[in-house]
Amino acid sequence: MEYLALWMFLALMLFMLTGYPVAFALGATAVLFTLIGSDMLPNIGISLPWDPMFRTTRLNVLPQRIFGSIMDNYTLVAVPFFVFMGVMLEKSGLAEDLLKTMGRLFGQMRGGLAISVVAVGALLAASTGVVGASVVTMAVLALPVMMKYGYDKGLASGVIASSGTLGQIIPPSIVLIILGDQMGVNVGDLFLGAFVPGLVLALLYIAYVAVVAFLRPSAAPALPKHSEDFAVQNLALAVLRSLLPPLILVGVVLGTIFMGIASPTEAGAMGAFGASLLALLNGRLTLKNVRDVTETTVRLTSMVFIILVGATAFAMVFNALDGPWIVEDFLLALPGEQWGFLFFVMLTIFILGFFLDFIEITFIVVPLIAPIAITLGFDPVWFGVLIAMNLQASFLTPPFGFSLFYLRGAAPASIRTSHIYRGIVPFILIQLFMLVVIVAFPGLVLWLPGISPN
Repeated sequence: MEYLALWMFLALMLFMLTGYPVAFALGATAVLFTLIGSDMLPNIGISLPWDPMFRTTRLNVLPQRIFGSIMDNYTLVAVPFFVFMGVMLEKSGLAEDLLKTMGRLFGQMRGGLAISVVAVGALLAASTGVVGASVVTMAVLALPVMMKYGYDKGLASGVIASSGTLGQIIPPSIVLIILGDQMGVNVGDLFLGAFVPGLVLALLYIAYVAVVAFLRPSAAPALPKHSEDFAVQNLALAVLRSLLPPLILVGVVLGTIFMGIASPTEAGAMGAFGASLLALLNGRLTLKNVRDVTETTVRLTSMVFIILVGATAFAMVFNALDGPWIVEDFLLALPGEQWGFLFFVMLTIFILGFFLDFIEITFIVVPLIAPIAITLGFDPVWFGVLIAMNLQASFLTPPFGFSLFYLRGAAPASIRTSHIYRGIVPFILIQLFMLVVIVAFPGLVLWLPGISPN
């Protein structure tokens, strides 16, 4: 029974495949294997074939461990701030204004509307970072118009779903905050490291749309010159009103982090205040919106932290059963040394993304592999950004890609699930290509952290 930790991991996977909530699956597995692997089983005359691997007294620190991982964790305080900032900006009408302005700017070129969606997705990622809000908003606003003017259903679905997930890699990103906490890496450095790869990924999306529009004009036609769907009376004024405020807010939030003036938590608080101010200036700071934003923030933050509670309990029992040593021995014995380890880990995270959300993968897998990666000589910031880019694919890969669920719920009846799955494949391949680019050119990640005064 020296491999009891592996049975524990297998039991967790079985729990989650049944559809049981992840947080409670983690906690239940921890309790079950606490009984199996300790001296807590009742004395019913059954002699176990192994000695207890840890004693009851070692569990006394579990409440303090859980309390410390949440209540004393200053880094994770940034999560509710950035969630509040993102949802408040979405309620302020930012996405609608941006989409109308971008549609007016690019709509009259082939694929212009799809390019506008990618541009808006990147701007929303840098100012909101809330995937669900971005995907649903663009699906409601842009997808009917794209269908009206004859866009290919797969292309339209893929552009909206993938652009909405850019908030997972372009800072400020909840993924990067949680990764920084679990890896023990400065979140500001992760923000800096992910900034350039995130923009490059958005440009690759735009390049793909441009190629499709050139090769198949009927799949991404230009809008009529006087389209009423994106009518803007004063284009220059619309650009200033829709682009300048979010860019200033993003510049202040990220700039203070990059320059070392504020921590991510402090910058998140400024962002939450700034988003509320923009909503006030746009006349959208109503009592109903404040209530909706607050409820959404509490719900999303609670989801993250309840999973963290279960993951903390699971990790403590897994460690007591010598699980990390078993995992380390296996990973270090892989052929190819550090590159064999990197390939196996990235492939595992990608496959897990088909079935698990990024939060579960981060809390369960990352604490096991991060120390080994550092031991093998990988830069922790580079490795963290590589994981974040891989985790972004978990939002797009069927059958459990959350962006696909959001899009399916907001899409008109003419869009079938097959259209969504077909349309998302090229964008998943682009993300995998981006993983290769980051591995081949680590300077893409390490350049900004290297010159930052932070």
